[in-house]
Amino acid sequence: MVADAVVVGAGPNGLTAAVELARAGLSVQVYEAADTVGGGARTEELTLPGFRHDPCSAVHPFGIGSPAFQALPLARHGLEWVQPEVPMAHPFPDGTAAVLGRTVGETAASLGPRDAGTYRKLMAPYTGHWDTIAADFFRPQWAGIPRDPYRFLRFGLTGTPPASLLALRFRDAKARGMLAGLAGHAISRLSQPFTGAMAMMFALAAHERGWPVARGGSQAISDALAGYLTELGGEIRTGVTVRKLDELPPARAYVFDTSPTALARIAALGDAYRGYRYGPSVFKIDYALEGPVPWTAEPARRAGTIHVGPTYTEIGDALNRAVTGRPPHTPFLITSQPTVVDPSRAPEGKHVFWAYGHVPHDWHGDATDAVERQIERFAPGFRDLVLARAVTGPAGLAARNANYVGGDVACGAFAGLQAVLRPRLAAVPYATRRPGVFLCSSATPPGPGVHGMSGHNAARAVLRHLRRAARR
Repeated sequence: MVADAVVVGAGPNGLTAAVELARAGLSVQVYEAADTVGGGARTEELTLPGFRHDPCSAVHPFGIGSPAFQALPLARHGLEWVQPEVPMAHPFPDGTAAVLGRTVGETAASLGPRDAGTYRKLMAPYTGHWDTIAADFFRPQWAGIPRDPYRFLRFGLTGTPPASLLALRFRDAKARGMLAGLAGHAISRLSQPFTGAMAMMFALAAHERGWPVARGGSQAISDALAGYLTELGGEIRTGVTVRKLDELPPARAYVFDTSPTALARIAALGDAYRGYRYGPSVFKIDYALEGPVPWTAEPARRAGTIHVGPTYTEIGDALNRAVTGRPPHTPFLITSQPTVVDPSRAPEGKHVFWAYGHVPHDWHGDATDAVERQIERFAPGFRDLVLARAVTGPAGLAARNANYVGGDVACGAFAGLQAVLRPRLAAVPYATRRPGVFLCSSATPPGPGVHGMSGHNAARAVLRHLRRAARR
């Protein structure tokens, strides 16, 4: 029997694509190389029994705000978002912190009087409009008329320039440092165009939807998608590595939640993605802790996410080193402490914590000491609380998830036109030159993050293709 669609890869995008196709009445089969679904949204006991860690993504501002996820009954399948009191804190050596709060006012107040008004003016046009902004920016930017053309254009004009220019609006270290940290999620130079938009989207997400974790761990997101797909009649087969397209059963369409490199190899697409570039990696440490991280900045103790690396200059230097292939010296760290709001993730009184710093593509060094020295600057005594650690560099990340080529967790460099035109310039970036074969991974718009929108958008492209084929 010929399936309507076969999906390769059961990460959030592959599962979302499968769900969307199944909701349209198609028969869908999913093949996953690992023994469980999840991709970049998994939860495992990496250190000690009872300590449940997220090997990759942990905090989901774009997940709770995803138009795709919001349209699905994921709560019925076990997904519960848990909000920390403070979405993100950005501590400084003097014991104070900039705070990315649930409101613009709370955030502005933490930046000091000289920058509070500037921050309010920057964000005010967009607060209260998340639904239309997310719909317009989580799709290919040329795909029809925006739902909110005014804010789409205004946001684009403000955010298209690099974060380095956006930072010039602010006068003091707290605002400039917080902006640099938000832009740093792109793992790119702060002088790269569109990094300003990255910072603004993360900030707006905090004000509109929060920066939550999934209760029990990120695996809950993948399990909820898989549960709903099964309810719709879809099939999931794990432990199956696909090396060639003809190893798969006959289908009307094939959808790949893989890197462009892997898709080209499996589907015999030759040099279709020859110009696609992979970017820097990260060096990640998951910790089992005796107690909570002893941050000197009080807001950091209540935050789900903490950016460690105070100043714009320090963050910019750390990112530049990763992009230009130099080993980390004083890394900028993105850290998460989910047990602040979800104590089920560790034995009673204990905590899980993870931190990652940026390193060059396919780097093979050990940054453990550099990472922990940086944490100790803002949380003296941290090392005394460590019960166990699981250290993962670029090679380990790539071994865990084949989409992370050279350890690139973004599945593609945020650089040049590739920042927005991924994986290549095309009217339908999900389609390939082989009819009926599609790409749905985070190498396609809107890019990285556990939001399912690349899968959602790819599924719509598949449905259009199948409708056209039926008319012929």
